[in-house]
Amino acid sequence: MKNEIEQLFLSALASLSEDVLPRALRPRMVSLERPRERGHGDFACNLAMTLAKAARCKPRDLAQHIVNAIPASPWVAKLDLAGPGFINVFLSPTAYYHMLQTAVAQGTEYGRCALGNRRKALVEFVSANPTGPLHVGHGRGAAYGASLANLLAAAGYEVTREYYINDAGRQMDILALSVWLRYLDRLGETLPFPSNGYRGEYVYEIADALAKAHGRRLHRTADAVFADLPTDEPDGGDKEVHVDALIARAKALLGTSDYRVVFDAGLTAILDDIHDDLAEFRVTYDRWYSERSLVESGAVEKAIAALNQAGHLYTQDGARWFRSTTFGDEKDRVVVRENGATTYFAADLAYHMDKYQRGFDCLVDIWGADHHGYVPRVKAGLTALGYDANALTVQLVQFAILYRGKEKVSMSTRAGEFVTLRQLREEVSNDAARFFYVMRSHDQHLDFDLELAKSESSDNPVYYVQYAHARIYSVFSQLPGRSLSYDAAQGAASLDRLTESHEQELMVAVSRYPEVVESAARAYSPHQIAHYLRELAQRFHTYYNACTFLVEDAPLRNARLYLIGATRQVLMNGLILLDVSAPESM
Repeated sequence: MKNEIEQLFLSALASLSEDVLPRALRPRMVSLERPRERGHGDFACNLAMTLAKAARCKPRDLAQHIVNAIPASPWVAKLDLAGPGFINVFLSPTAYYHMLQTAVAQGTEYGRCALGNRRKALVEFVSANPTGPLHVGHGRGAAYGASLANLLAAAGYEVTREYYINDAGRQMDILALSVWLRYLDRLGETLPFPSNGYRGEYVYEIADALAKAHGRRLHRTADAVFADLPTDEPDGGDKEVHVDALIARAKALLGTSDYRVVFDAGLTAILDDIHDDLAEFRVTYDRWYSERSLVESGAVEKAIAALNQAGHLYTQDGARWFRSTTFGDEKDRVVVRENGATTYFAADLAYHMDKYQRGFDCLVDIWGADHHGYVPRVKAGLTALGYDANALTVQLVQFAILYRGKEKVSMSTRAGEFVTLRQLREEVSNDAARFFYVMRSHDQHLDFDLELAKSESSDNPVYYVQYAHARIYSVFSQLPGRSLSYDAAQGAASLDRLTESHEQELMVAVSRYPEVVESAARAYSPHQIAHYLRELAQRFHTYYNACTFLVEDAPLRNARLYLIGATRQVLMNGLILLDVSAPESM
């Protein structure tokens, strides 16, 4: 309905004379807001105040000209001028009846819009290093990314969901080393474990599978592995130098082929676990994109060559540097280290180049908040390569902190001990996890109360919303037992019987859903959907407690059932966007 009223304002502007408002000043879009108080109307427009100075007209006088020019419409009951020049729009009952009928007629399509105009959007999210199980922090990025992708699809974008597999580089080598050392430990070798190796039971599990598959073929003695290596940090050395020397030793002792066996054992086991964990969390992807394939295809070298050809690289201390400060970054960035190895930054540039080359109009990257400093350098690189960096939007997801009531739950990653996403899901359920993760804006810290998420009470927001949906089903299920019937056509024709204040408020709430979807999509903020669903559920529960639906008066009964049927549809549509189930009974 908001779009229809905006069109009325645009028609009014188009019909104004040049003396009142010169054509050059007339906007192509009109912004309407929902007033906080219903007494101020259903929509408020400050258009006259924004145009008055340029039009050399008093705001209130210009507002009156606009009001006089607005065409008659069955959706508008009246227009009022308020304050210095606000135009308040009061919708007619017919407008709300129309929105209810639209919700019922469109079903699962209700609320969808053409904001994206079928532009191609790539949403890349989670993309955790495959070096261990997903933890609760990854879970928030997964829930946000999946919900945002659903939201953009509902807003008319052609959405591709992508996971970037960081399966090349040093961290994967440290994982491979960790697996191999645990494998040797299982075969009876007594050896020290590097201080920055990957710990945790999952590394032992991969090592056990490696031993089962290959026996002692990959065995080397501890003396051969550790002879003449630089000391580790606990012994006064440099842990980074120590682990790099260990990796080099492992590659030398195993050879290229066998080292790849160990490397792939760790990668495959953890990537399979991540894939399964996300699928169980209702998070699926259209493509899993391998960094290793990017490197092996030569794309990284091509990106570096393109920067060099454009004159944006220089050599210093044996390394190749990108002049990112020229494009707004705080300092220049290394793309090739002094040892000849390319950096993660170079690979990221190549990956984003590929995104553009695949023809996407809108790129959305979802990163952890600790990557905030990475945004300017990536955009600088893309600008230097000749791409429109404004097509890339990076959404930073803040940390989630677990609480059990008032007690904070330890989430230390020391020694590989942390709360995994799987553990969280098993404790509170997928539905609760998905809803709680998106209840708060992704750029704000989230306090996740485990006990609240498990409770079956009105204080638990996901339970409260789902219970509203199930309650509506229960009302309809009681019809046969009471020898009553429901006629949807008669309900649509009898909506003027809905005169109670609770009915009016519920109709307004249902009518707002398309506006919320569009607003949430514009802001990349699925938490707006969660907040709206809580409000809609509250309106319904209040109505449920105040009025009887299954009355003898057939027209009134049908009208009320039509209203709650539309409410049920909107609750389900919103829950679908968040990948939360809409139960028929609880």
